[in-house]
Amino acid sequence: MVAAAFAAGVINAIAGGGTLITFPVLIWLGLDPKVANATSTVALWPGLFGGLFGYRRELEHSSAILLRLGTTSVIGGAVGAWLLIWTPSPTFARLVPFLILFATLLFMAQGAINRRLRLQSIDAEPKMSWWLGAMVFQFFSAMYGGYFGAGNGILMLAAMGLLGLHDINRANGIKNFLGICINSIAVLSFSLKGLVVWPDALLMAVAATLGGYFGAKMAVRVGGATIRRAIVVIGLVITFVMLWRVWQ
Repeated sequence: MVAAAFAAGVINAIAGGGTLITFPVLIWLGLDPKVANATSTVALWPGLFGGLFGYRRELEHSSAILLRLGTTSVIGGAVGAWLLIWTPSPTFARLVPFLILFATLLFMAQGAINRRLRLQSIDAEPKMSWWLGAMVFQFFSAMYGGYFGAGNGILMLAAMGLLGLHDINRANGIKNFLGICINSIAVLSFSLKGLVVWPDALLMAVAATLGGYFGAKMAVRVGGATIRRAIVVIGLVITFVMLWRVWQ
């Protein structure tokens, strides 16, 4: 369980998808699926702080996007957490692998799409239409993140690439911050509903935090091209794992 949490922290810092490691482990240990999902969310939440700290130098001059998309993420995450608590998930679970595959393909194609559409770079002063599009997309991404969240990091990275944020390490830092915003309200909601097994969650949280910091430092050192390849590989693996689970 500790090893799974550490590995999930590393993966979440780089791309996202750590839930697909911790969630099956908790199921294997005998937890109800909804309880396992909630416990996994709480356990991996502190790991995002480790990743954020590792990317702190890459986040300079990002206050506007952190504030606006962070606020949007809190609202969307609350809606997603509410949906998880009050609605059944089989139909949505069948859509998850296809959403992750779409996000991965979008991430792979973002350079060609940017060149074709001549999308505005975030380095310039974004127009109001840019902010509106970014906030609408992030709301739905956060809603998905609050509901389940596996692969949501890849979805956010793909969106930021399309929006003109081409520095993968800066994008990862922003993604970790937005993940904290999304999961904060989900953690609160799951806790109030009694869906969290706290001894497991706290033990895993320590390992996930160390994994998040290690993953961020490793990503900054190895370079953007390698991290992009790792994100694509992680996205494809997550897609096939999710499809396998649905077919089972």
